Amino acid sequence: MPDLELRHLRAVCAIAEEGSVTKAATRLGLTQPAMSAQLRTVERIIGGQLFERTSGGSVPTDLGRQVVGTARLVLDEVGQLLSSARERTRDPARGPLVVGGVPLLFFGTFVEELRKVIPCSEVRSEITSGSSELLELLAAGQVQLAVFDRFEGMEQRELRGIEVRTLVTEPQFVALPDWDPLGEQEEVDLAQLADRDWVAPPAEQIGQRVQIFQACADAGFTPRLAHHVNEAGTARTLVAGGAVSFAAAPSRSGDGIVIRPLRGAPLKTDLLVATRREGPAAGRAHDVFACAARAYRSILPRNPGYARWWEEHPEAHADLDAALVVSSR
Repeated sequence: MPDLELRHLRAVCAIAEEGSVTKAATRLGLTQPAMSAQLRTVERIIGGQLFERTSGGSVPTDLGRQVVGTARLVLDEVGQLLSSARERTRDPARGPLVVGGVPLLFFGTFVEELRKVIPCSEVRSEITSGSSELLELLAAGQVQLAVFDRFEGMEQRELRGIEVRTLVTEPQFVALPDWDPLGEQEEVDLAQLADRDWVAPPAEQIGQRVQIFQACADAGFTPRLAHHVNEAGTARTLVAGGAVSFAAAPSRSGDGIVIRPLRGAPLKTDLLVATRREGPAAGRAHDVFACAARAYRSILPRNPGYARWWEEHPEAHADLDAALVVSSR
């Protein structure tokens, strides 16, 4: 009995994606009979039918969906292997490394860390206002790696050819005007903010909208989103004037505001590191993650309150800690 070959895997993936044997054949430069013969060979090797012919085209069976999913993983891994091997035999400075991100306090340090370890002609940055937009650039190959926060609906996005790892699970803190009596507390109950005006990004840029409203509902209120702002400086001036906002845990107090943890950490955000399996960073996902780990760890002293939380919750940054140990050897 013949063995499965990469061409067979490409064939079943193409049929699934095109929804037609004929269109898949055209895409792969084959005749329709040749494509049909390949499909019959795969089904004979697998021992079952992979597609059903319907009025809407070729639709994968349950077995077909399983085979196509596994085939995509195998093809991605082979692509990574080839790209990594070619990376080591070509001129390492053949092109730029484009790094994507959302506004994050450690991004600049992350870029500097990457310069030290990823061979390339130059490092460029592409900052977007939201994680959803950034993931589209990553999937399209317009950026080779990125750091961003997990957002609602991300699980439905196509991530083939991209390795994603969680850098840290970061609690959301709150920003208050420095004259607010709540700022004298070591921790703030979310319920204590029920009557405040909130500063928040525009609705389409709130990656955890459902989670935020659920946490506030659990605290007994609906947040009054009075100010929609996507620029940090303006947001800080609004908070200094009397509003409140959620804040990244490493944010620094000063200029009229104080940063305090929310009691019980009712809101948390996963910060992610994503690397394409092709291009300048191919085969270097572990190095990229270690760069992000060093960059993030460097900003902890900005907020002593977060530094204390960090020491008390090692489970939130176990992978980051492990990367720092390995990279220091």
